[in-house]
Amino acid sequence: MKFSLKIKTICAVLISALLLAGTAAIISDQAYSAAIYEQYETMTMNLAKTTAVTIDAQKVRTLRDEVIKIYRQICRENSGVPDFENFSDEDWKKYFARYDTILEMEAYKDILDKLYQINEANNVSSIYIGYMDTETRYGIYLADGSTGAEACFVGTCDPFEESNLERMKQGDYDFPAYITNYEDYGWLCSAGAGIHLDDEVVATALVDISMDEVMQNRHDFLANLCMALICITAFILTVLILLIGRIILSPINSLAKAAASFVSDKEEHGEGHGQSAISILDIHTGDEIEYLCNAVKQMEQEINNYIDHLTAVTAEKERMGAELHVATEIQASMLPCIFPAFPGREEFDIYASMEPAKEVGGDFYDFFMVDEDHLALVIADVSGKGVPAALFMVIAKTLLKNSALNGSSPKEILEKVNNQLCENNEAEMFVTVWLGILSISTGEMVCSNAGHEYPAIRRMDGEYELFHDKHGFVLAGMEGVKYREYEVKLNPGDAFFVYTDGVAEATNSSDELFGTKRMIEALNAGKERGCENLLGTVREKIDLFVGDAPQFDDITMLSILYKGKKITADELIVPAQLERLDEVLEFVNMCLVKHECSKKAKMQIAIAVEEIYVNIAHYAYGDEEGATTIRAEFEGNPLQAVIQFRDQGVPYNPLKKRDPDVSLSAEEREIGGLGIFMVKKSMDAMEYVYEDGQNILTIKKSIQ
Repeated sequence: MKFSLKIKTICAVLISALLLAGTAAIISDQAYSAAIYEQYETMTMNLAKTTAVTIDAQKVRTLRDEVIKIYRQICRENSGVPDFENFSDEDWKKYFARYDTILEMEAYKDILDKLYQINEANNVSSIYIGYMDTETRYGIYLADGSTGAEACFVGTCDPFEESNLERMKQGDYDFPAYITNYEDYGWLCSAGAGIHLDDEVVATALVDISMDEVMQNRHDFLANLCMALICITAFILTVLILLIGRIILSPINSLAKAAASFVSDKEEHGEGHGQSAISILDIHTGDEIEYLCNAVKQMEQEINNYIDHLTAVTAEKERMGAELHVATEIQASMLPCIFPAFPGREEFDIYASMEPAKEVGGDFYDFFMVDEDHLALVIADVSGKGVPAALFMVIAKTLLKNSALNGSSPKEILEKVNNQLCENNEAEMFVTVWLGILSISTGEMVCSNAGHEYPAIRRMDGEYELFHDKHGFVLAGMEGVKYREYEVKLNPGDAFFVYTDGVAEATNSSDELFGTKRMIEALNAGKERGCENLLGTVREKIDLFVGDAPQFDDITMLSILYKGKKITADELIVPAQLERLDEVLEFVNMCLVKHECSKKAKMQIAIAVEEIYVNIAHYAYGDEEGATTIRAEFEGNPLQAVIQFRDQGVPYNPLKKRDPDVSLSAEEREIGGLGIFMVKKSMDAMEYVYEDGQNILTIKKSIQ
């Protein structure tokens, strides 16, 4: 605190008192001054009027005419009004010599005597009679009854204001009372009244009354008033401060001290022991302070109750937090979390992650071996969040896995689990699911989508793009729903990525969604990495986009990279069956890619391999079963592919068959032989031997 309440209160009271005292002093001074001014103005005006009617107007006119006659003659001689301020003694001597006859006039003496009498009777500063000459706009002194040294001389003049000219031309020679303060004369109240003779104003009687004594009295009055106000203010201030200290400040300080000791009292006495400083307060002021004290006592009781409740709630929350932590660990342990997941299988690489928005989430993923050649992949998103979604997730995951292990197809699995989840689904929850079963040996994956996000796929030499698969209805939404399935062929080097909506719907502080477009860009930024690093790249891009915004939804991702069956020594042995053609072509393609074969040569070799293998599968063993060995070697400069086919079937040399006449039409040509003819034409060389009971057919082709 910069200032205590006591200091603030004293300052407020002091300022208020000073303002009131100052206001009272100003108002009193104004009222006193107004009354005095009005009194003196009335008195001065009345005295001027009395003088005007007391003086003999006929004598004044006689005197005026003589003075004016001499004055105007002097003005003509001086070409204007004489410059009295610069008169020398000689000038004054000549000037007054002109008025000697005036001073001897009976009229002048009578008027002057009357003015002296009025002066002595009323104690005025100056009293004189002047004539306002509208022609020259000067006031000419006719007689001065003042007794001071500054008495005016007959015939001298002073200019009067031009604003009075029009009024005097209309015959109004009265001057209402006014107050002035001159350095030489002090405070004066002046007034003038016209001296009338019949209908003519012959002159003006002017009176000045000194107000110096009055103004001194005013000053003394104001000083005494201020002193009295200061004393009264000091007394009232002292009383107020004492009363405020006792009635307001002391109870407030007691209340503040008690409130400040609230925590220490609880630490000292503990819960439910002793009395606090607030509870023993005894304030009875009968006003708001007493009400405040009672409110603080009530607040203390409510705080104690709240603390007791909060303690219990905190303990319960800690217990729930511990249980949620255990639930989080249980949920995490339910999902495959050990990687590499299948260290003995080299046909594929798989990785998945799930990051819940709360302690537990509704997203889940799963992957497991149905048998030695089939891998089940699952990713799902339960509606809602938190514990209810986690419980529903456990049920859905268990049902999906149990149904898949029974050997059912994805379509059958979803239909069966949907009906099971619809039973007793009082909470009306649902789950979106993508389910795929991959044949590891062939790369064929049968999938079904129950309202889940579109997956993303990348071919070996390409980039990730969304795979717009067929969607079905969500699980647990409606009983008896039928689902469709589709097939995706994964070749070695292809990758598949599935995710929940928490990825695309990650939101930054500007409420902007991450979106599938940014997700695809993130996938392509990490496409050359393994599955684990790929998911890490996507997560980094999401975090960079979201920034400090809180995570809104669970983020779950699963990625698989199909590598295919591992081939060693550039040799492949397969049953001579048409169904194994893709495997043979894949083997040859991998060998060619490894040695950087050109696209044109790769296509020609693939056509030749297909033609030769199909002939072996059709004719080598007849109705019996047998195997075919395909060996690929690379030699020479420029590099040449040497691909050899071996089978133990019926001996047959395709090179002995006569080439078809391609100049004939299809109807005219002999059936058969066209495929082998095309192989011979597209390859650099083609050889056949029968050795050790085996047909050995070799083709050669430059790959650069």
